[in-house]
Amino acid sequence: MRFLLDDEQREFARSLDAMLGSADTPAAVRAWAGGDPVPGRALWSRLAEAGVFALAVPERHEGLGPLPVELAVAFTELGRHAVPGPVVETVAAAALLDRVGDGACTALLPQIASGKTVVSLCAPDTGSPYALDPDTADAVLVVEGDTVRLAERAGPVQPSADPARRLARPLGGGVLARGPAVAAAAAHAAEVASLVTAAQCLGLGRALLDRTVAYVRQRTQFGVAIGSFQAVKHRLADTLIALEFAQPLLHAAALALAEGSGRASAEVAAAKVTAGEAAYAAARTALQLHGAVGYTEELDLALWIRKARPLRDAWGTPAACRARVLAP
Repeated sequence: MRFLLDDEQREFARSLDAMLGSADTPAAVRAWAGGDPVPGRALWSRLAEAGVFALAVPERHEGLGPLPVELAVAFTELGRHAVPGPVVETVAAAALLDRVGDGACTALLPQIASGKTVVSLCAPDTGSPYALDPDTADAVLVVEGDTVRLAERAGPVQPSADPARRLARPLGGGVLARGPAVAAAAAHAAEVASLVTAAQCLGLGRALLDRTVAYVRQRTQFGVAIGSFQAVKHRLADTLIALEFAQPLLHAAALALAEGSGRASAEVAAAKVTAGEAAYAAARTALQLHGAVGYTEELDLALWIRKARPLRDAWGTPAACRARVLAP
């Protein structure tokens, strides 16, 4: 089994990193949190042009996939740059709609691949009773048992640790598909969501570590950089090791999902809990080592810190993931 990325995958990651690095994502995140989706939707269009959403859509529906490894590569970069919006839910919805196979469902897939349709997905049985960003999504899908319905509206936005994660209960709507295939499709969609959320966590943790290392190199105390203190070095080393341990688990999970392995669920759960906990630890390290300035909303670092815990718990809490790993 190959755990290293090939040259094409690494170049894909570099191109996304360069594109997002020049796109002023902090401004898009702040606008999204304030209820203005325009900068975020412009960023979404650029991601679609790069083929990110097409990776989740089969070729027969005008996509490029499904390609779980490439999705993991892409979402690591999305996490590194704190891209807002229901990006995870859109690719999970593509996985769901493809497996349901109903004509009304598959009609949405080309629109997802092209980036023209933003989809939020709510699956109370496998995730949360809330939909992410239903007020800005073009379609909100709700999976309940053996039924998929298209919600017609959403309730009031609920408070979140991350202001850019706008959560609300989807309400009403008609049935889009019903039958025994829905439950299996929803379980697969939840695994895809868990995988790409793990990738986001990995990218988020790396960004937090990079920013913290840069800060401790230039912040001085007692006439020397605080990065020279042994306690600071140990804290950063622990953070790096946790993130490095998460990366091969993420790639193994993506490979297992691509191959349809019977161990895919456990592999994805292992990647999710490891990457989620590593990102959360990176957030705590960043907050502590930045000192009082780390608590300020004006510092862009806050946009990354506030995503760590919600992403750790989204699409599989640590407890739920550990239970899946240990299941016979």
